[in-house]
Amino acid sequence: MAVTAGFDVVTGALGYTGRYIAAALLARGRRVVTLTGHPDRPNPFGERVRVERLDFEHPAALAAKMAGADTLYNTYWVRFDRGPTTLARAIENTKVLVRAAAGAGVRRIVHISVTNPSPASALPYYRGKAEVEDVIAGSGLSYALVRPTVVFGREDVLINNIAWLLRRIPVFAVPGRGDYRLQPVFVEDLARIAVAAAARSDPLVIDAVGPEVFTFDELVRLIARAVGSRARIVRVRPWLALVTARLIGWAVRDVLLTRDELVGLMANLLVSTQSPTGSTRFTDWLAAHADQLGRAYASELARHFRPTT
Repeated sequence: MAVTAGFDVVTGALGYTGRYIAAALLARGRRVVTLTGHPDRPNPFGERVRVERLDFEHPAALAAKMAGADTLYNTYWVRFDRGPTTLARAIENTKVLVRAAAGAGVRRIVHISVTNPSPASALPYYRGKAEVEDVIAGSGLSYALVRPTVVFGREDVLINNIAWLLRRIPVFAVPGRGDYRLQPVFVEDLARIAVAAAARSDPLVIDAVGPEVFTFDELVRLIARAVGSRARIVRVRPWLALVTARLIGWAVRDVLLTRDELVGLMANLLVSTQSPTGSTRFTDWLAAHADQLGRAYASELARHFRPTT
C-alpha cells in the first residue's frame, strides 16, 4: 500500500548509517519510511518511522511503497559473500530498487557508495560499487553519489573491534608496514552530507571524508592509548595478519577481516583526494568516547545474517 506524499525513503534505517540519515531527516521535520530486510528488529524511532520490508522479489510492491516519495536514500549493500548473499546479488538487487524508484516517481536518489570505486578494480567490492553507480547515473533519476571512507560512530564495527581487541589481547598485529592511510568520517557528518545532497537537483558525486588522515599504524596506536591498552603492537606479514583475523573470527563466530578488505585498505582506497566534507575530528570523538569504545564486540554476522532473537 502506498503512503501519502511528502516523505522520504531510507533503506536500512534500523541499521547503522541509515539510522543516522533517518534521524537527520526527522530533525528537519521530514516524514520517513524505511525499507529493511529485517522488519522484525526493534524500531528506535517508534511511530515516527514506518517500517516496510525490502523485498526485491516483488518490484511492483516495492515501487508502491515508494510512490510519492521525494528522495530515496540507499544504504543497502553487503560487505562480503556469505551463502546466497553475495556482492553479485547485491548489484542485481540494487538494480531492482533503482528501477522501482524510477517507476514510483521518486524525485531523487542519494546513494551511499564508497571512496575510489572503479569498474577496473580487481576487488569485487569496489568494482560492484562502480557498477551500481553507473546504473544509478543511467536511470534517468536525479541522483547524488555519496562516497564515504571508514565511518565511525557508536555503532561502528571496525573502530570498535580494534578497541575490543586492544583491550583483550597481549599482541595486536598490524599487516605489513602499516603506512597505508585512512580518512575516517563521523556517521552524523555522513548523514548531514547525504541530506544536503538531496536538496540539490544536479548530478552530484561527493566524497564523505573527515578532516584527519592517519596511517593504519597511527590509528591503532591512537586507539590503544585512548583505551589504556597494554597490547604490544607489532608489524607482521599481511598473510599472517589474515590468518590471525580468521582465527579470532572463528572464536567469536564472525568475519573480522577479508582478504579483499585488507588489499583495499593497503591500496589507500579509504582516503580521498578531495577536500574534507566532514567536520568532526576522529581524535576529538575518540577522546570523548574512549571509555565505552570496545567494551563489547560488534558482530557483522549478528547484525546482518543471523535471525533476530
